[in-house]
Amino acid sequence: MSSDHPSNPSRRGALKCLAFGGAGTVFVLAGGVLAPVELALAASGKGQPAAAGIPLFLQISDTHIGFNKEANPDVAGTLRQTIDFVNAMPVKPALTIHTGDITHLSKAEEFDHAAQLMSGLNITELHTVPGEHDVTDGPGTEYFKRFGHASDNRGYYSFDHSGVHFIGLVNVMHFKPNGLGGLGDDQLAWLQADLKGRSSSTPIVVFAHMPMWTIYQPWGWGTGDAGEAMNYLKRFGSVTVLNGHIHQIVSKVEGNITFHTARSTAYPQPTAGDGPGPMPLTVPGDQLPRMLGVTSIKIMRHPFQATLADTTLA
Repeated sequence: MSSDHPSNPSRRGALKCLAFGGAGTVFVLAGGVLAPVELALAASGKGQPAAAGIPLFLQISDTHIGFNKEANPDVAGTLRQTIDFVNAMPVKPALTIHTGDITHLSKAEEFDHAAQLMSGLNITELHTVPGEHDVTDGPGTEYFKRFGHASDNRGYYSFDHSGVHFIGLVNVMHFKPNGLGGLGDDQLAWLQADLKGRSSSTPIVVFAHMPMWTIYQPWGWGTGDAGEAMNYLKRFGSVTVLNGHIHQIVSKVEGNITFHTARSTAYPQPTAGDGPGPMPLTVPGDQLPRMLGVTSIKIMRHPFQATLADTTLA
C-alpha cells in the first residue's frame, strides 16, 4: 500500500491497521434474523459466517475520497486494501451498502475516483445513501447524477432481496455543523406508506448516514425526528438499522431493533464528548492499532438477544 510517508514504517503499519480495522461489516441472514459479523473475522473464517447463514451484504462507510490530511493521507489506499480484503473472502455477499460520505467534498473528480476504486469490488450490486460530505453543494448535484436513479432523485428508496426489505433513508440534506440530522415530513410519510401492509415477520434493514438514535446531541450525532420512524418499525420482529458518520462502532438493541454504526475506511474520530468536537483524529502510528479493533455480534431470535465481543488490533 502506498503512503505519503514511505520512510515511516509505523505510519504504513497504522494505515494497514486502519484498512483492516475499518474495513466494514458483513451481514449474515439466518432464520430470518440478520447477524453482523466484523469483516476481518468473516474473511479469516474465524467469524464462521457460513455456519450462521449465507453472507447477505457488506456495509462500508465514510470512504471520504479526496481527504488528504495527516489523519490518513492515503484514503484511496485504505479503500483499495479494503476492497482487496473483501475480494479475498471465500464466500461473497450479494450486496454492498455504502452508508455515505463516499467523497470528502462532493467534487466530480472525487466521485469519479471513488467509482473507479469501487469498480474493483467483486460484488456487483451497490446501494448508497448520501452523507453530508456528498452534498456539500446543497442539492447534491454530483451525488444524484450518479446515484439518484434508484430513488427518482429523492435519495430515499426501498428494495427487496432474499426475503429482506431494505430501506435507504436520507437525513443529511439540511445538515448544519454539529446539528442533528432530519428526515422531514415527506420522507416519514413515504416510509409509513412503504411499510404499510408488510408482514411483521419480514426482516427489515434500514440504512442512512447519520445515526438514527441520539448518541451525542452536542456533536449532532443523531436524527431529530428518528423517533417517528422507529414507531413505524417497532412492530417488525427483526429490524437492523445501519449508519456511518461517527467513524466508530456503537451498537444498541432496543426491543427488536438493533442499531449499528460502522467504522470509516478513511480515519477515526474521537469518542463522544472527548475533545472540542467531531474531527479527523490524528495519533502516532504506533498508537492507532489501540484505537481500532474488531467486533463480532451474534443475534439470537428466541429469546431476542445480542452478544458483542470486542478485540483491539493491538
